[in-house]
Amino acid sequence: MLIKTRGIIFRTKKYSETSVIADIYTEAKGLRSYLISGVRTKKSRVNPSLLQVMSLVDLVVYHRDDKTLTRIKEIKPAIVFQSIPFDVRKGAVGLFIAEVARKTISESEENPALFDFIFNQFHYLDTTEHSIANLHLHFLIHLASFLGFEPSGEANTVTPFFDMQEGFYMEVPPVHPQFLNKELSSIFSQLSEQPRENSHLIKMSRAVRKELLESLLDFYALHIENFPTINAHAILEVVMS
Repeated sequence: MLIKTRGIIFRTKKYSETSVIADIYTEAKGLRSYLISGVRTKKSRVNPSLLQVMSLVDLVVYHRDDKTLTRIKEIKPAIVFQSIPFDVRKGAVGLFIAEVARKTISESEENPALFDFIFNQFHYLDTTEHSIANLHLHFLIHLASFLGFEPSGEANTVTPFFDMQEGFYMEVPPVHPQFLNKELSSIFSQLSEQPRENSHLIKMSRAVRKELLESLLDFYALHIENFPTINAHAILEVVMS
């Protein structure tokens, strides 16, 4: 049957001399793979730019529950990015977000709230004129709630330490080393409480930002079995510095 849905391009890979397979996170059916024939020819009806990682698209696709690979009938842009393709910092943040999403989302069923969260993340990244230095940190913290390990509580004078293993704030440091110190716990808490549009208001040094990012990736590794290496992490650090 045919299904109309929005989608987010997570990855494309060469399938043959003229075709590609695209991993697309769809609003209607979750993460799906689609074979697109003839896209690598001069006469292709599909603009290759539509298949760039993080592109936001409108799709008409063939769907069968018993098939892991189907075809796309129609594809067109849902939103055409105005700044991401021309801003190296925004591009690096976008690639990081896309890689994290691709490596943590595996469900092949609809999840409208999660889809909207990621879709709007890219739209905001493209349109905001505020600093994006904290946006990837805010994304990681709030994505965790969709993945089942939402941080609990807040950092204050009574509970100033965040226990990454248990997922909540504590009065004293735990006996294991997987916790955030007072400074990182405070920033972590602020990012948890602030909406995305205010994430730029949270102040921290470049060194602290780097340390918090590394701690957040450790937080994911603690709660996601076989959490893979995030390759865009290194690129992001270079660009942001």
